[in-house]
Amino acid sequence: MNTVYVVDAVRTPIGRYNGALASVRPDDLAAHTIRELLARTPDLDPARIEDVYLGNANGAGEENRNVARMAALLAGLPTSVPGVTVNRLCASGLEAVIQAARAIAVGDAHIAVAGGVESMTRAPYVLPKSDRPFPAGHTELYSTTLGWRMVNPRMDPQWTVPLGESAELIADKHEITREQQDEFALASHRKAAAAREQGLFDAESVPVPVPRRKGEPEPFTQDESVRPDASLAAMARLKPSFRTASEARWGSPRPKAGGGTVTAGNASPLNDGAAALLLTDEEGLKATGREPLARISATGVHAVDPHYFGLAPVEAVNRALAKAGRTFADLDVLELNEAFAAQVLGCLAEWPEFDPSVLNPQGGAIALGHPLGASGARLAGTVAHQLARRGSGTGVATLCIGVGQGLALVLER
Repeated sequence: MNTVYVVDAVRTPIGRYNGALASVRPDDLAAHTIRELLARTPDLDPARIEDVYLGNANGAGEENRNVARMAALLAGLPTSVPGVTVNRLCASGLEAVIQAARAIAVGDAHIAVAGGVESMTRAPYVLPKSDRPFPAGHTELYSTTLGWRMVNPRMDPQWTVPLGESAELIADKHEITREQQDEFALASHRKAAAAREQGLFDAESVPVPVPRRKGEPEPFTQDESVRPDASLAAMARLKPSFRTASEARWGSPRPKAGGGTVTAGNASPLNDGAAALLLTDEEGLKATGREPLARISATGVHAVDPHYFGLAPVEAVNRALAKAGRTFADLDVLELNEAFAAQVLGCLAEWPEFDPSVLNPQGGAIALGHPLGASGARLAGTVAHQLARRGSGTGVATLCIGVGQGLALVLER
């Protein structure tokens, strides 16, 4: 098997829902990251790229018709460079990185671009077709921004609870309190704000020119959801988003305090963004004229009951570390996507040997944001840049995935 190198990784700053990137199409966001990635590797002939892999969780709007191919064309790559879009929901970007790395490892390619994109702001409403012509009744529009829609009636209803209710179930299972979740969320904002202040995102984040009605485009330069002024007092004032004090689901034991614990403050927001990585083998690396950030050494995937989807990274990481011949004691950084504070804390409860001091040292999705199809690629790139700054080490990028899956990637330097 060929060694797979991460030569470089870039991402856009992450925009809030209906925020700074609201006017930018997702295919343009993805194309921007590809252009910026290649601009940083001027020795590489773009025609040498053998495939472009992009993750996308939606696919119902402007990123339709295979956004990877569209982004490659919009980025100005030669028409000979193909592209493929993959979907593993929240881990689509990481799945794209893994599929590209796998092609390089087995010798099917020497150089590939992999990443992901999502504009949750621009995700459209969809109207299902009737199964009979000219129906007389009303029909329903579905938002494709997030979560279940047009659910198969044969699906077990326990499996199709809202994602936030699943986080509540994890909080129940591991007796995770509202206070613990708020404290974790506050720490995420503080770490992200500190990392930004220290310039730790500078190597990976590339400004996006946002068109204006008049004048030149305005560069969007900073992650929009980070709250340096976040406080426990402000978080405590937020109402639970998915449960009231009287609700109990699926026979789950209630927390001692009763009521819901998952709020807008201790969950990831809705976001827009894109990320891209340049991957090569040894031969392809020579064509770039660059030193790699890291190498990919192992992957892991696992599935669980859909209503406990947030716990699936536990075994995915265990499997990836075992394949790499590593243990938690070897880790210098673990980037676990913060879909919900309860979900992350639930995973930590099932990793008693893990040192949480290496978890998300630059903050996570609660602060930075979670543009679904892009997040996995962002995490992989963030780990690679952290290892490059250290000069050596081992890191893991991992995400939970709606409908009960987890995906993990081990990187080393």
